[in-house]
Amino acid sequence: MPLVAHRLRFCLTLVAILTIEACAPSGVSRMPAPAPAAHGALVIVGGGPRPPEIRQRFVDFAGGAGTGSIVVFAMASEEGAASGEEEAATLRAMGVDAQNLYLTNEQANSDSVVARVGKATGIWFGGGDQARLTRVLKGTRTETALHERFRAGAVVGGSSAGAAVMSLIMLTGDERHPGGDRPDTTQAYITIARDNVITIEGFGLVRNAIVDQHFVRRKRNNRLLSLVLEHPELIGVGIDESTALVIDSQDRWSVIGASVVVIYDARHAAITPQSSRVLGASGLILSVLPAGSSYDPVTGRVTLP
Repeated sequence: MPLVAHRLRFCLTLVAILTIEACAPSGVSRMPAPAPAAHGALVIVGGGPRPPEIRQRFVDFAGGAGTGSIVVFAMASEEGAASGEEEAATLRAMGVDAQNLYLTNEQANSDSVVARVGKATGIWFGGGDQARLTRVLKGTRTETALHERFRAGAVVGGSSAGAAVMSLIMLTGDERHPGGDRPDTTQAYITIARDNVITIEGFGLVRNAIVDQHFVRRKRNNRLLSLVLEHPELIGVGIDESTALVIDSQDRWSVIGASVVVIYDARHAAITPQSSRVLGASGLILSVLPAGSSYDPVTGRVTLP
């Protein structure tokens, strides 16, 4: 067959293939990348005094003055009935409807509470002991309603203990072997060690990270670093006081407030095997993000102010 005929046959075949692929039904052609799961924003505060911009950002995400409807859960603290009402009053002064719900586990399954949470555009967790908060809400109808509202676009925020509950692996503040080989109960978390940090299950609103709070002020790097090396698939997020990590509905991370957010990323690090008693690593990425910074949790790219 002449060379020209060969070329003509090749071109016609190529055109036919491209035409078939372009006209094929969606189940036959290449599938698009799955869209991220829909959810609202998160405003995660490391504790301490809150600069006005942090509370304002939370209120704006909730719909702003005249529109926002916020519930406050302050059960992490024994004084939460009072502190939660103080928080709700501050939010009402900003023009939103806000109610403090200081609940027992039984009340967290009541129709009235579920109905109130079901219309919330914002949900706030107060400080204290995060395990107290999860003991009341985990496995209840209120927790289910909380997740439904978050998926529907409601903002969820919290400070201190209210920050710790955001991740699925939740720090309790306790350790198994204080001081390690040199027992010392006068100081907390003075080692970087395997099987020392005690965790329980949080609410899992952040699925790709472990959240710690009061981070720089209380020198909590050892416990978060230990956990990250034990769970290298998760990003370690240490939020300092008066500072917030903001995660918007598109999973974009940014920092606001007075101090910094510290990021530990061990996703590509070399780590001692689980069979080893010694916990060590190389290639860990540390990022320190002041206000105005942004972070891409997929690529690890940091943009400083």
